[in-house]
Amino acid sequence: MAWREMFDEKFMTAEEAAKMINSGDVVWVGALTSGAPQVVDAVTDRYEELENVRLVGDFSLTEYKCFKSSKYKGHVSYDTLFLGTYERAYLKEGNIRPNIVKFADSYKAISEVYKPNVMICEVTEPDEEGYMYYGCTGVAWNGKVADIVDKIIVQINNCQKKVSGWKHRIHVKDVDAICRHDHPVYEYIQPPVTERDQIMAGYILPLIPDGATLQIGIGGVANAVAYGLTDKKHLGVQTEMLTESLMHLTKQGIVDKDRVVAAFILGNEETYDFALTGIPQLGPVDEIISPSVAGQIPNFIAINGCMMADLTGQICSETVGHRQYSGTGGQLDCIRSGNMSPGGKSFLCMPSRKKMKDGTYHSTITLNLPAGEIVTVPRTDVMYVVTEQGIANLYNRPIEERVEAMISIAHPNFREQLRKEAIEAGLLRE
Repeated sequence: MAWREMFDEKFMTAEEAAKMINSGDVVWVGALTSGAPQVVDAVTDRYEELENVRLVGDFSLTEYKCFKSSKYKGHVSYDTLFLGTYERAYLKEGNIRPNIVKFADSYKAISEVYKPNVMICEVTEPDEEGYMYYGCTGVAWNGKVADIVDKIIVQINNCQKKVSGWKHRIHVKDVDAICRHDHPVYEYIQPPVTERDQIMAGYILPLIPDGATLQIGIGGVANAVAYGLTDKKHLGVQTEMLTESLMHLTKQGIVDKDRVVAAFILGNEETYDFALTGIPQLGPVDEIISPSVAGQIPNFIAINGCMMADLTGQICSETVGHRQYSGTGGQLDCIRSGNMSPGGKSFLCMPSRKKMKDGTYHSTITLNLPAGEIVTVPRTDVMYVVTEQGIANLYNRPIEERVEAMISIAHPNFREQLRKEAIEAGLLRE
């Protein structure tokens, strides 16, 4: 049967597709902007007739109906591998369970812990051969998940992009239901680069050589670094997230066009359109940032943000007290890749102080991490820590040297107190 005939046979409404979900199903929902919200919400609308349907996703950029009320709990619930804005906002409703998974282990978590039997995701229109593409953010997980589920429901959205890479598309013959809902894809607007971001970038830029391969995370410092690399040559990209700044470096010829590899593209419409050039090669996230892969690339440079650190270099990037704020994501994988790489480096960046609700300031560098603050990056993995006050190289250094280095990049208002506490704790000698 020709694929167009198969397409017509499988085409249905979101409500009809939602009826294919049964009690007890575990459903992988496309991450970020690839989640087919009309189908997912149609499943939630059936909550009174469903029991123990578990949706599993990651960093949703869609405000799903099942997030919004505890009445869905036990009927249609949601697990996430990384808390995004919407998941974080509705966590208090009680129907979202955060998981804490390194992205390099995320496919193992999906296939060995959750064991989904259904996938729901967005795709593009079929091409002439009948292939539908997962779009700018779907490739990171959907292609590999498609191999292990029994049932696949896709929603065509003509705003999704036909991307290049591997595990990046699915054929009409391999899906069970096809729906359609055209709607704009969520645009992630990067925060503006501040003067503080530029100061921190200034400590990092001299340490990035020509020919380096970049991984940068979300945030102003990462963008400040990327936009500051205009005098470099023959850079490459191997990253979980391809950003607007990395796109511009490629368009300017600073990044070699045959060295742009990412798990997903997140940004504005121009950044999404960049996928259509065929330059970015997208693939599964666990295959891209695993230290066994990225750590073998010479001069791999990982640049990420964090929230707090203690005086010996333990890093927290994901919790506020005991409350989960985001997730481990790819940070630890990329830090380890930078450390393993021949000539590689890793940087963790944060402001030296944070403003509290009462208008006072607290140091982001403390003797101990506050109660409940989770260690995202162990101190033995930390290489460079950067604040607007300076840069500290902690890698493989004695504890006393680590403590001195961390005090040196703390805000001046807190250094004397930190030194006093370090002496009292026995970390420094008088």
